Amino acid sequence: MSFVFVSRFLTLLLLLLSSVFSLHCLAKCHIDDETGLLAFKSGITQDPSGILSSWKSGTECCKWSGISCLDGFGTRVTRISLYGQVENPKGFLSGTISPSLSKIRYLIDLQLQNLRNITGTFPIFLYNLPDLSTIYIENSQLSGPLPDDIGKLFRLYALSVSGNRFTGSIPSSISQLTHLSQLKLDGNFFTGQIPDGIRQLKNLTYLNLEKNQFSGKIPDFFTSFSELRALTLSYNKLTGELPPTLSALAPQLGSLEISHNLLTGKIPDYFGNFQRLDTLDLSSNQLTGTVPISFKNLTKIFNLNLRRNRLVDPFPELNVRGIESLDLSYNKFNLGTIPKWVATSPIIYSLKLSGCGLKFRLEDFEPTQTYFYDFIDLSDNQISGSPVGLLNQTTLLKGFWASGNQLRFNMSNILIPKSLKNLVLARNQVFGKVPQSISGLKKVDLSHNHLCGQLPVTKFPVQAFLGNDCLCGSPLSPCKK
Repeated sequence: MSFVFVSRFLTLLLLLLSSVFSLHCLAKCHIDDETGLLAFKSGITQDPSGILSSWKSGTECCKWSGISCLDGFGTRVTRISLYGQVENPKGFLSGTISPSLSKIRYLIDLQLQNLRNITGTFPIFLYNLPDLSTIYIENSQLSGPLPDDIGKLFRLYALSVSGNRFTGSIPSSISQLTHLSQLKLDGNFFTGQIPDGIRQLKNLTYLNLEKNQFSGKIPDFFTSFSELRALTLSYNKLTGELPPTLSALAPQLGSLEISHNLLTGKIPDYFGNFQRLDTLDLSSNQLTGTVPISFKNLTKIFNLNLRRNRLVDPFPELNVRGIESLDLSYNKFNLGTIPKWVATSPIIYSLKLSGCGLKFRLEDFEPTQTYFYDFIDLSDNQISGSPVGLLNQTTLLKGFWASGNQLRFNMSNILIPKSLKNLVLARNQVFGKVPQSISGLKKVDLSHNHLCGQLPVTKFPVQAFLGNDCLCGSPLSPCKK
């Protein structure tokens, strides 16, 4: 009898345990995770495109849009990744970030990107999530200063609050985030100097502080960053010369952008050591002197922008395998012709040499490849001849600017590429009639030429056609009958 009793007891116990296990496996969502996520949803006041429409109580939250879970027994939410649709005017969320997200104890990755209308301050409740390693809260309306104790997030590998409205200086405790691989604070209203404590972030591979209001000199601390691949400090108020320790980044750095600041002095010779560099943008500063001859070592450079500085001749002959984008406009160069290493590039899409002392016939410019060209800007030079042949070859061209030259050709002969959106030929010697095909463009400037005849119907302002010999019709005076 005792054996039968024990056997029945064990059977009942196994059935009970099996039922409990089954109920757990069939559970739709851990109660804490569901509570935290639904509280976040309740803090959203507008969701016109239904980004959170799948977030419904009692359903399996691991299948909700933007939610990922750790598989296995005891499944918990580990990732929240919500993305607004930039191309969709309704692809945004309005509201605040609920502190109830702190209930999601196993959260590793938080990504709230391009939601546009999320307001409030930096969510300090994230300090309470022990496994959190990634925070991307980008392109929204968070404001106020970063908290002084942001260093408490010392476990982070990536922190981005780019594209918000944060103000004040960067807290000194940022130096405690020593595990960071990526730090993106761009597109805010941060002020003050770049803190020296950033030198402690020795694992950084990506540092972006552009589009703020940082002032003072660039810290000379770059010997700390042996892994840095990309550095962006553009659109600030940084002064002084390029620091010597930038040279320490040469072995690994692929992209360096420090445009639109107040930098002075010469471009250092050490840039010739940056043989992995594919992007260099030092435009819109006050740099002087010549471009170092060591630039010939930049064989992998794809994008070079030195626009609007005070650089002088001679410009070195580069040994690039193929330049994609080049802008040397508005320095004190007298290039004469377009350099051979530019004309022979098989992959170039953007060529901007405005005010570079070019003096040649445009028909003599015979690039090896015209198919990839998107933008050509040769304004304010002494170029003569006709662009008709060039324009008729560039089937993907989006913009052609050549104002302030000595071009002389019949406008009627131009076959405007279907892709073209901008055509600027002001202050030349263009003659003939304006073709009907310009009506499909977004921007046109044909002012101060020798054009004549009735204008086709367009949406362009009168300024686009002023100063010609005998153009008539809207938006100019009516043609005489």
